[in-house]
Amino acid sequence: MKRYLFLFSVAIAICLAGCSGKKSQTDVKAIPDTLAVVDVVKKLPANQIREGFVVISEAVPDVILEIRYYSTYNFVGSRIDGYEEPVALMTKEAAKALKAVSDDVKAQGYRLKIYDAYRPARAVAHFCRWAKDKDTSMKRAFYPNLDKANLFKQDYIATKSGHSRGSTVDLTLFDMKTGKEVDMGGTFDMLDPSAHPDYKGVTPQQYENRQILRQAMMRHGFKPLYSEWWHFTLRDEPYPNTYFDFPVRFE
Repeated sequence: MKRYLFLFSVAIAICLAGCSGKKSQTDVKAIPDTLAVVDVVKKLPANQIREGFVVISEAVPDVILEIRYYSTYNFVGSRIDGYEEPVALMTKEAAKALKAVSDDVKAQGYRLKIYDAYRPARAVAHFCRWAKDKDTSMKRAFYPNLDKANLFKQDYIATKSGHSRGSTVDLTLFDMKTGKEVDMGGTFDMLDPSAHPDYKGVTPQQYENRQILRQAMMRHGFKPLYSEWWHFTLRDEPYPNTYFDFPVRFE
């Protein structure tokens, strides 16, 4: 298994060499249309690639799923490459920690709602291709205050995603009393400064709601991202240098 992971890591590093770091508008045009690692992955037995991963809804039965990249309601406006089924995957270690978070917030009257977890490298490549085209159909919903050409340069979209390592999750809280998502003062994947966890333009209640999620995640081993209130990564992730590309599906 270690040999496969090493070869996989090398392949990813090579294919992402021209698609990493901050990108100017000129650099974005140079992003490759595909990742060669997709062909490498097809040669590896699926059970050997996925053996460290679990289906989150099986490991954490109380979660609610709304897999945005399986749908067309996302900043691209289409289903994203690699999302073959509306399921969320995660490393076993991260799922175990997420179960503890779920139990924690459930005692407070909430459930976790997941938008995204493991993200294949081919999905990131899809984002790269989208960054070069002229489609802005989802601008009003997801990046109303920014020019699409600047999304990479301003770090709103990463050209190499920690989600591909398998221990990062995008999520929110669902209020069991009201039967609605908790008001966080903005939607998931809003590419805007208002998405920052410490943004002061939200109401006191919205800010408090963000903190309830943030503190619960941090109590159980996750670290937050400075620019997205919904994004958390397991501190002791098992594959910190490996970017996977198997598709999102049950098996």
